[in-house]
Amino acid sequence: MYRIFIVEDDPGIARGIKKQMESWNLEARCAVDFEKIMEEFQDYHPHLVLLDISLPFYNGYYWCQEIRKVSKVPVIFISSASDNMNIVMAMQMGGDDFIAKPFDQMVMTAKIQAVLRRTYDYNGKPAFLEHRGAMLNMADASLSYRGEKIDLTKNEYRILQPLLENKGKIISRERLMEKLWETDSFVDENTLSVNVNRLRKKLEKAGLTDFITTKVGMGYLIG
Repeated sequence: MYRIFIVEDDPGIARGIKKQMESWNLEARCAVDFEKIMEEFQDYHPHLVLLDISLPFYNGYYWCQEIRKVSKVPVIFISSASDNMNIVMAMQMGGDDFIAKPFDQMVMTAKIQAVLRRTYDYNGKPAFLEHRGAMLNMADASLSYRGEKIDLTKNEYRILQPLLENKGKIISRERLMEKLWETDSFVDENTLSVNVNRLRKKLEKAGLTDFITTKVGMGYLIG
């Protein structure tokens, strides 16, 4: 089920959108703390964001730029300020579409479904993988956590990706070594151990302790 994050400070409009999304079998959550949009975004890890322009504390353009630092999740702006300048600005800030208020609920739903289809159905895989608030961006092979971007080496990404794709399952050392062989560099047991240890240190430095569990004689696990 696709998750929609609604960043709209008018409670009536936000509740109306949420109810409409749920009637179309979409999961939806409304923003609560407009000073901590990124924390709520990373906690919910939505498939699409509906973002008002005029908001308390920081406007929608600001939050769109912050989202773009860590994710390519589609963003649709909603605003009563629907002049050409605002529409152009919304697109330049990283928005995928613009819906002018007042809007027809059915038109809004159709636009959301179209963006979801373009983003996920055609690509065949999600834009990112998430666990404990950490998001692995599949597009640029980077990891983000609490608004901070963690750069990964090619090997670290090749280790983390299958672990996140199979959360709760043990991935054997042999399978991870096969993934590392794709880098065209020599890989042995020690090479894998060195890369896993280096990745763990990066994760711990960012605050992600005990993110990867070792199963002795079997492999590794993200639970």
